[in-house]
Amino acid sequence: MLDANLTAQLRTHLTKITHPVELVASLDDSPKSAELAGLLEEIAATSDQVSVRRDGEDTRRPSFRIERVGTDVSVAFAGVPLGHEFTSLVLALLQVGGHPSTASPELLETIRGLEGDWHFETFVSLSCQNCPDVVQALNLMSIVNPRIRHTMIDGAVFPDEAEARGVMAVPTVFAGGEVFGQGRMTLEEIVAKLDTGSDERDREVLDARDPFDVLVVGGGPAGSAAAIYAARKGIRTGVAAERFGGQVLDTMAIENFISVSHTEGPKLVSAMEQHVMEHEVDVMHRQRARRLIPATEAGGLVGVELDNGAVLQSRTVVVATGAGWRSLGVPGEQEYRN
Repeated sequence: MLDANLTAQLRTHLTKITHPVELVASLDDSPKSAELAGLLEEIAATSDQVSVRRDGEDTRRPSFRIERVGTDVSVAFAGVPLGHEFTSLVLALLQVGGHPSTASPELLETIRGLEGDWHFETFVSLSCQNCPDVVQALNLMSIVNPRIRHTMIDGAVFPDEAEARGVMAVPTVFAGGEVFGQGRMTLEEIVAKLDTGSDERDREVLDARDPFDVLVVGGGPAGSAAAIYAARKGIRTGVAAERFGGQVLDTMAIENFISVSHTEGPKLVSAMEQHVMEHEVDVMHRQRARRLIPATEAGGLVGVELDNGAVLQSRTVVVATGAGWRSLGVPGEQEYRN
C-alpha cells in the first residue's frame, strides 16, 4: 500500500522510536480489514521496534490500537488512516514509541494535571484537512495523561454509526458519548475547555505583564505583519489572538496571495506563525479582546480588556481583528457547518 518513497521516509522516521510498540488489530473478513492488515504489516516491516497482533477485541472492525509495550499508553484508530490522517498515524507511532512532542512543557504539564476520566471519539473523513489537527491533539493528550482515551473513527468506514450519532460535519468530537466540539480545534483550545482553572491562571499571568510598546489585537495576516514590522524595530511587541491565523485557518485553497500561486490555509498559517516567532513577539493565544480602555492622563497607556478580565497595557494598540464567516440564521446551518 505504501510506495517505495513513503516506505523509505517511514523507515527513517521510526528510527526515533525508543520504546517498543504493538499494533493490535481487530479485524473481520471485509475488504477494509484486509486493507488495514496489509498496511499494518508494511509499517511493522520498517522497524524492529514495531510488531503486529491480530487478537484485538474492539467491536469496531477494522480498527487497531497503537500500544506502548508494558504500559497503558495507547491510541486507537477505527478505519484505515490514510489520506490526510496518515500523518496522524505516523505521529502516534512516534509519540507512543517515546519520541517527545513539540508542545510546550507548560502545556504538557497542564494536560497531565487534568482531572477526570475522558473518552474522546473523533469522526473524520480522510479528505478532511482540518481533521488531523484535532486527531493529533487528542492522541497526544491520551499519550500524556492515562485518564484520557481517544479513538479516531473514519465515518466512511462506519457510516451507520455516524448517521445514528447525528454526525453531519467533520471533524466532530464526542466526549463520553456527547458532542464536545465540531470543526478545527487546536490542542490549546481543547485543553482550555477541560481545564476549569485556566481562565483564572491566565488572568493572573496576563495582568502581570509589563506594558507593551505595540500591542496587536488579532493574529491573522494583518496582525502578523504588524507584529513583525514592530518587532524588527526593536520595540516591545505583543499579539493577543483568539486563534492565531484567524479565518485563514479555515480556508483550504488560497490563490490570491501574491507570489504564491496556490497554498492551503493551515500551511500558510504555520509558516506565518513561524515567521512571527523568529522575532521577539509575545504571542498570547486564546485571548479575545472585549474592549479598549482609553489612555489615562497619568500614564498615557491604552488598556485592552480581555474576556477573562485581564487588562493588557500598551503605548500603541493596533486593531487587526480581520473578518469572520457570517451566519445566515437559517434552519440546519449549525448542523451543516464545515
